[in-house]
Amino acid sequence: MEPETLLEIHLKEKTFPLMSPYILSLLICLVNNINLEIYNINTRHRSILRLSGLKAFNHLPRHIKSLANDIKSFKTPLKRFLYHHSFYSIEEYYEYNDDKGM
Repeated sequence: MEPETLLEIHLKEKTFPLMSPYILSLLICLVNNINLEIYNINTRHRSILRLSGLKAFNHLPRHIKSLANDIKSFKTPLKRFLYHHSFYSIEEYYEYNDDKGM
């Protein structure tokens, strides 16, 4: 019997690799607060978080980005996308390029 890959283990156990929950949280936080003015926030760290979230959002497939106006509709396809692709680093997520949808 061949040893399982990490991807196979994550799919079998229905778990995310460490980077996927980070991306999920970042994007949900961004979508929940999309109407906040970045210049009204006094701390540098919140602006950095927002800019990181915008970069991550811009790398999503179009069909998921189009659902961002309704958080309930946005979460399920986002989770499914992250679950099926199992990104192990933020760079791997940014390198992913498939706009055809799932």
